Amino acid sequence: MKKTMVMIKLLIAVLLLSSFQDKEKTSYPLTVEVKNLRNSNGVVQFVLYNNPDAFPDEHYKKYYRKLTAKIVNGVAEVTFENLPIGKYAINILHDEDSNGMIKKGIILPKEGIGFSNYQSINILNQPNFRKASFDLKPDQKITVSVIYL
Repeated sequence: MKKTMVMIKLLIAVLLLSSFQDKEKTSYPLTVEVKNLRNSNGVVQFVLYNNPDAFPDEHYKKYYRKLTAKIVNGVAEVTFENLPIGKYAINILHDEDSNGMIKKGIILPKEGIGFSNYQSINILNQPNFRKASFDLKPDQKITVSVIYL
């Protein structure tokens, strides 16, 4: 009887202690910032991708999540909350006319664009998920360079 009571008390203690331990987090926030925007017209659209087959997505139809931010002093920033651990890529658009689409000339965009891990783009350095992607880390903050062509 005494052994049973000791075992029950021990079991209760283990259960109580384990309930106070931090569980390993399986999701994190991701903050994305864009600096050096050429003006404060419109908004910045931040588009998050987690699928290599969806990136890049010129018409913004295959994304995982999308947020929009106002521009303050040439800077825009958003935080994607509760992202599962995984591999992601970011595409930004300085949407100067706030229509949600890339304004183009004959071929090239007239509005600023950007991709995670890219400082510039050209015919030999076109965006792809492999190069733009990154592994999500706890409380991560990344800066995406805006590119005006």
